[in-house]
Amino acid sequence: MSDDSILTPFLGALQASVSVLLTIFAGVIATQFNLLSEKSSKEISKLCVQLCLPALLIVNVGSQLHLDTGIKYVPIIIWALFYNISSMLLGWALTKAFGMPEWVTPAVAFNNTTALPLLLIQSLDATGILSSLDSSSDVVERAKSYLLVNAMIGNSLTFALGPKLLNGQNEDAPDADDEKDEQSEADIDSEVESQREEAEDVNEDTSLLPGHVVRHGTRANYKVYKVGRKYWAKLPDWAKTILDFMYQFVNAPLIGAAIGMVLGLVPALHTVFFSGQQKGGWANAWLTTPMKNVGELFATLQVVVVGVKLSQAMLRTKRGESSGKVPWASMLTISFIRFILWPAISIPIIYLLATETGVLDNDPILWFCMMLMPTGPPAMKLTALADVNGAGDEQKMSIAKFLTISYAISPLICFAVVGSLKATQAAVSS
Repeated sequence: MSDDSILTPFLGALQASVSVLLTIFAGVIATQFNLLSEKSSKEISKLCVQLCLPALLIVNVGSQLHLDTGIKYVPIIIWALFYNISSMLLGWALTKAFGMPEWVTPAVAFNNTTALPLLLIQSLDATGILSSLDSSSDVVERAKSYLLVNAMIGNSLTFALGPKLLNGQNEDAPDADDEKDEQSEADIDSEVESQREEAEDVNEDTSLLPGHVVRHGTRANYKVYKVGRKYWAKLPDWAKTILDFMYQFVNAPLIGAAIGMVLGLVPALHTVFFSGQQKGGWANAWLTTPMKNVGELFATLQVVVVGVKLSQAMLRTKRGESSGKVPWASMLTISFIRFILWPAISIPIIYLLATETGVLDNDPILWFCMMLMPTGPPAMKLTALADVNGAGDEQKMSIAKFLTISYAISPLICFAVVGSLKATQAAVSS
């Protein structure tokens, strides 16, 4: 292997990593010039998770999924379960054995599986790295669909960990709604009257639906809620535990992925939504295309929001507000696991599976993506986890500083990209 054969993809991967870093820097600039505030960044984050990411999953998963190719996603699900659970156990063991801060466990367990990998794939395509593995026209969309399935598994696992991790399931986790108390008929009437008054008092928060529709919708909602509470109270405790655990998996991205799977696996629906107009895809232009446009906002907006959060952290540090410390032992340990250890594990494992077994589909892009899935900086969910767990200001500042350093050194992922690229090329030629 010549020096040039390594230097070219290394520089391409470095350019892709720097492009991600510069996109983060755009969020920092927006904050510095008061174009985005911390409050608005949270609203954008919620928009991304609740609307953009589900739309992206519907289009990418649905368009790539067919009855005859759906089996290729099964290894991704198994691989995502394996490395996520292994990372959780490793983080827990390090925290207990060496007395590291509690936030080390989620930092090791959860890497950024959504915005950064998607933006990295786009940059790798621009540098020509992906075309060296597969020159087909849908290579980027196919790679995105693999990464999104992996992200869906990681997010769902975090949901299943319980209430303390619920609000930190991804970079922009929306706050969980407080559980409603059982309400009487008088309470329902009061709520309906409140909705009526809000409908008549026109302001920026007023629903665009007619007033009578809002009132009837509110009444129907609470009646269904009361009936549900009645039957819920009759269930045994073990059934409540199981249903409560299963409910943790119900989130907007998972619903979007499920819709995408249905649209992809049902031949008639796949034709209607993803085929050309002349081949029966009558919903492609007016429905699938706008969903794709909304979904493509996700990666860039999410990375910009990361820049906003990091900028806020640096401003607090400059003002001397509860300036916490980042233990260098913890910092180096997490960086080693995320940028060196996991690539050293994932690349040979996927290479052996691709060359020595038939469990993986004959798709170099699939192999390349699976090698990279466990790699990358910790997710911004750490800040949400700190809030949910009631961490002190000093600990929150420690986490903010840690994340700032982690994303500053994110170009280290270029080594994993080069290793994955060379391993994939070797697997193709073997």
